[in-house]
Amino acid sequence: MSDRTLMTAKEMGRTMERLASEVFERRGEEGRLVLVGIQRRGVDLARRLKTLLDARLQNPVLLGMLDINLYRDDWTNPGMSPIISSTEIPAEVDGASVVLVDDVLYSGRTTRAALEAILDFGRPRRVELLVLIDRGHRELPIQADYVGKKVNTASTEQVDVLVAERDEQDRVLLRAKPSA
Repeated sequence: MSDRTLMTAKEMGRTMERLASEVFERRGEEGRLVLVGIQRRGVDLARRLKTLLDARLQNPVLLGMLDINLYRDDWTNPGMSPIISSTEIPAEVDGASVVLVDDVLYSGRTTRAALEAILDFGRPRRVELLVLIDRGHRELPIQADYVGKKVNTASTEQVDVLVAERDEQDRVLLRAKPSA
């Protein structure tokens, strides 16, 4: 199987605009809004959303980043050792509307870990999930509140989100999973 482009840079830009509009419509006027990007590419997407939302809102959107590695349920497996990134959560998470931002929703385990982690920093009014790609194959009863694009995938495939901040281009690819 060769790589298949699921989203071009232009499509990603339009999708991010639409997602920002959806967040604005639901949460824009109700008080503190905190975007929390899940490391790594979720942080990049959250920064972009913040820029788009700040242009629409009177009060700036707060931005945080979350490393969920220590909350994962698989890192204790033999041969696994977590690579820890930074976590920075605004103190104002108590009572705020928090939108977790991630690039791809797959099994739901990353989201479960993120929920556990965010609750260690306070008690938000609500927590919602925004993902660029929902590829299905859930193992936990988790769904996103905001979805850029739903994609049907096989378990032998993976979705790679490339962002200019890290990968020098914006693009979403469907690829065969590497052999173990």
